Amino acid sequence: MHDFRKLEVWQRTLNLTLEVYKVTANFPKEEMFGLKSQINRSVVSIPTNIAEGAGRNTRKDFNRFLSYATGSCYELETQLIIAERLGYIPPTNFLQIKTELNIVGKMIFNLKKQLNSPKP
Repeated sequence: MHDFRKLEVWQRTLNLTLEVYKVTANFPKEEMFGLKSQINRSVVSIPTNIAEGAGRNTRKDFNRFLSYATGSCYELETQLIIAERLGYIPPTNFLQIKTELNIVGKMIFNLKKQLNSPKP
């Protein structure tokens, strides 16, 4: 249906994923299978769901996968807040990632809106 590689939102979420992986690389070893793993799974889920939805045959399916990506954004934000409060993420990194996450969330919302508008 859509070439996900051309979607700016997918490109941004891919970059966000790389940034989050860099930050979580500094987490304590005891978090390897806990919060670090959960954060990494959540952030990977965002571009993955956008790509999977783009490959579906209907707007309805794409919209559903964008909803999953939105859910992963909220999940990731919650986990990042926890990590920042535990002192695992420096405040400047946290704000940078959170700002990008908010931008991405708005982009997903706008893409959903575009998909739901009547076809021209």
